[in-house]
Amino acid sequence: MKQDQPRPTPRAGIMDIEAYVPGKSTAPAGVTKVYKLSSNENPLGPSPKAIEAAREVAAKLDVYPDGTARRLREAIAEVHGLSPANIICSNGSDEILGLLAQTYLAPGDEAVFTEHAFMVYKIYIQAAGAKPVAVKETDERADVDAILAAVTPATRIVFLANPNNPTGTYLPFSEVRRLHAGLPRNVLLVLDAAYAEYVRRNDYEAGIELAGSAENVVMTRTFSKLGLGGARVGWMYGPAHIVDAINRVRGPFNVNATALEAGIASIRDRAHVERSVLHNEKWLAWLSEQMIGLGLRVTPSVGNFLLIHFPDDKKHSAAAADDYLSARGYILRRVTGYGFPNALRMSIGIEEANRGVVEALKTFLKS
Repeated sequence: MKQDQPRPTPRAGIMDIEAYVPGKSTAPAGVTKVYKLSSNENPLGPSPKAIEAAREVAAKLDVYPDGTARRLREAIAEVHGLSPANIICSNGSDEILGLLAQTYLAPGDEAVFTEHAFMVYKIYIQAAGAKPVAVKETDERADVDAILAAVTPATRIVFLANPNNPTGTYLPFSEVRRLHAGLPRNVLLVLDAAYAEYVRRNDYEAGIELAGSAENVVMTRTFSKLGLGGARVGWMYGPAHIVDAINRVRGPFNVNATALEAGIASIRDRAHVERSVLHNEKWLAWLSEQMIGLGLRVTPSVGNFLLIHFPDDKKHSAAAADDYLSARGYILRRVTGYGFPNALRMSIGIEEANRGVVEALKTFLKS
């Protein structure tokens, strides 16, 4: 061990990781009204019942939360028809993704994901000292054959975001099952179903049945997209042996008291969930139609956001559109880091925001 280093240094590989950059949330100085459409948050906000539950726990913040999240696991199990024993709750689903990488990857291992998938997969793989393997997509959608072709004897995890962010595309569950059938039994298939509530397709499944029957599949979910992004609540469903392993490495109180109570109230407020889904269904279709009508290409999405592609000319590029919209208070997401240097991701917002973006882009594209 070297004793002459002037300061502590991270282990090899850590400084090669590109830090995650979240969507911006502020407009240029002087803009008085801001519509944040950069983080796929719920435009209807949290469930009123979740707000009330969070307020009630405020007077008890001196007491540690239940480290097992028993009541939240029971509420999730009740709604989805699952066994609470096969559920782990977490500080957002991001934490679970990191714990899975930490638990099942070691230096020399490989983990596979698709080229436009959630950036944290690569970060967590590298943080575990393993090799990230990005697989080409077909028409901005995961390609099962390409994923299977990338699997080697060193592969330990395959991450599949379904639906994917930032494209909004999804795999029918017949393709997910084909992917699983082609994987070696020692490879863990992680089905990241963060946007599952919003999908309205007959050939889609979030992964509950497969995670409940296979020994090498887990499904991760989040409360963030339905109103609790600030509370950071996520969960995983999977086989008992994986739940046991993750429980050994997670933090002892990884879900705070406010998040626990808000989560319990939120998941049981099915009326709020339905309102959120119906709002999204209406405005996702309307915005897609409007953007196409403006001559812009839109990746077909089943999530609560759209990936909008801009012309190649510099004057009407995504960067120019972003500057133009930001100056008018409309904050969208640059997705250069996801491999789309000339596209913006727009979260579905309230009616005023949705119509405002369309009108602003009409003027921008005519300029």
